[in-house]
Amino acid sequence: MYSAPIQDLIDEFGRLPGIGPKSAQRITFHLLRVPATEAHRLAKAIVEAKERVKFCHTCYNLSELERCEICSDDQRDGTVVCVVEDARDVIAVERTNEYSGKYHVLQGTINPIEGIGPEQLRITELMRRITDEGVTEVIVCTNPNIEGEATAMYLARLLGPTPGLTITRLASGLPVGSDLEYADEITLGRALTGRRLITDS
Repeated sequence: MYSAPIQDLIDEFGRLPGIGPKSAQRITFHLLRVPATEAHRLAKAIVEAKERVKFCHTCYNLSELERCEICSDDQRDGTVVCVVEDARDVIAVERTNEYSGKYHVLQGTINPIEGIGPEQLRITELMRRITDEGVTEVIVCTNPNIEGEATAMYLARLLGPTPGLTITRLASGLPVGSDLEYADEITLGRALTGRRLITDS
């Protein structure tokens, strides 16, 4: 049995996504071996990120300012909004250099098993933006898995009756069950270029 400070650190790392008990132990013992300056640098980076980074008031992407750089960029097409699950997906789409519109980050997907419904997502804010900002196209760019498809279909049904609004989905090219952040730029770029209409039928 480890002493309390060591076990506490292992437990905290073990709560991180993708970190199992063995990985938590390895990270803990690595930090205990390195010079104190390195451990303090890591701790400082975590604290600063939590203190300085927040959600953009417009699109809910991560930002140090009230409005992120993309929302503040007047050169981008404000009539087209790409709806993604989280901030990592914004970076994935930006890497393609195929998209010049704006974004809306849902901060998750519909997942009844985990108790996540539409009310837990930034869907109300999306609807408000469509009305207030004169949006003419919404690209639903959720991951091609069960939760992503369920969220896309929900948005299609919800937004479908909106006059003058086109709703599209990424085209083929992304393997089912994959995540956007792991897709290469060419595949994701082709999927964006060949996006298709969504219907609720």
